[in-house]
Amino acid sequence: MLTLLLTFLLVSIIVPLLIWAESNPGIAVAIALPCTLITLIMCIGFFTQQPNQTRVMIWFGTYRGTFGETGFYWVNPFMSRRKMSLRIRNMDIEPIKVNDKIGNPVMIGMVLVWKVKDTYRAVFDIDSPDDEVLEKGKDLKIVNGKDKALYSFVRIQSDAALREVTGHYAYDNETADSASEEITLRSGGHEINERLEEKLNERLSMAGIEVVEARINYLAYAPEIAAVMLRRQQASAVIAAREKIVEGAVSMVKMALDDLEKQDVVTLDAERRAAMVSNLLVVLCADEPAQPVVNTGTLYQ
Repeated sequence: MLTLLLTFLLVSIIVPLLIWAESNPGIAVAIALPCTLITLIMCIGFFTQQPNQTRVMIWFGTYRGTFGETGFYWVNPFMSRRKMSLRIRNMDIEPIKVNDKIGNPVMIGMVLVWKVKDTYRAVFDIDSPDDEVLEKGKDLKIVNGKDKALYSFVRIQSDAALREVTGHYAYDNETADSASEEITLRSGGHEINERLEEKLNERLSMAGIEVVEARINYLAYAPEIAAVMLRRQQASAVIAAREKIVEGAVSMVKMALDDLEKQDVVTLDAERRAAMVSNLLVVLCADEPAQPVVNTGTLYQ
């Protein structure tokens, strides 16, 4: 509707000028040029705004508010309009090397989901990044020039928060005790993510940014200690398996001795009971199948 109204206005001005120009061409040109220039300048003030987008209005260096309505509008063409998106964005923080709580170097990365909550802070409280920072952020190359400062700030603060949270937890429990209640980077996924979101909100709130979600998506030992830690984990698994084997073997030996006495199959003295226990434990706990030796003599030979 606004477009039709503007078209009718322009036609109503231009047509009389063209008719009048036949008799007074010089005056018509003198009037038409300024009118055309003013019309073009006024047209600069028209803009279309989509949902979840805002424009920060600046009048010769003075903040005049944030416009968040959707549709087709016109503002003073001399007023600067800084476009700012309120839509949800995500960022993949590449794995970085950090020392955990006990000093082991680990590689850890995360996925960050965030959005702009306070447009004033996002525009006026963040300075533009330098060239060195821009080179480190690979995804900044495809970001609009006005948003590079915002993306750079989010990336650097996310890196710092990830390092801080990682330093408060160990990668894994030092022992194979699965009943340990200590939260680690491997076992405490939900708690670690909540702590990470809390730290990120503390750091990014100063720039008017709200963290929607933060999740660790990569976790591993650093390459220089990965082989050693793998052997430690294998050793812990072997020890835990041995404990289960010994526990089961002892219960089976006790059950065998009790059944022999209860059913009065054979009567064994203390020495024979000890020998039987030793033989059964060797057979049950051995890695390879036992090779039985048949005793053709008496029980005491």
